[in-house]
Amino acid sequence: MSTVRTSDFGTGALSRASALIHTVLTVEALLLLAASPGLAGLLLVGPDPANLPLAALCLLPVGPALSAALYALHHRSRDLTELHPARAFLRGWRLNAVPALKLWAPLLAWLTVITFTLTHFSATGLPGWWALLLAAIGAGSLLWGAHALVLTSLFAFRARDTARLAGYFLFRHGRATLAAASLLVLAAALTALLTEALPALLAAPLLLSLLHGSRAVITETQEDFTA
Repeated sequence: MSTVRTSDFGTGALSRASALIHTVLTVEALLLLAASPGLAGLLLVGPDPANLPLAALCLLPVGPALSAALYALHHRSRDLTELHPARAFLRGWRLNAVPALKLWAPLLAWLTVITFTLTHFSATGLPGWWALLLAAIGAGSLLWGAHALVLTSLFAFRARDTARLAGYFLFRHGRATLAAASLLVLAAALTALLTEALPALLAAPLLLSLLHGSRAVITETQEDFTA
């Protein structure tokens, strides 16, 4: 009979899969808990476009929660005997809450202006192609935000340096940007076709996919922009 060494426990394929599932579920629960004040507020905000500024305020806690989740997923253990996702999430929130807000809050404000303008576009008197331009700018801002979120979650740069790097990687790594775009499209489709709550309930798997698609960005940042 073959024997299993104690040192091998927790390192097999089944153990790694179990570790991943446990980590994703724990991070998802903590993400929802951290973002719950804002998510609860969104339930009270009506769909009227006039409430867009209030909706943006409700979304403020989501930025730090997403950043902490990315940190925890990036630093997850593949060993079933060395799982501490809650500890990693709390550490990520403590380290990244303020840096994430420095980028998340301006992004929300900018997207709110664009969305408000598009929902009241007929009153602006602008030609129709302006609406397409604003929509494209909004989409580009979301993609920049995806890169900025990854960078601010995993690296300790100043906000302005993170913003510049996110803009640089937007065109430098087209595959990473395309991967982020596909996730945004998926989240939008889930919201439109099913329910607004589904992207929130699948946030951790979506963020794990974002990390996977951002490997080139993370590697280049580690090699070329950190000491």
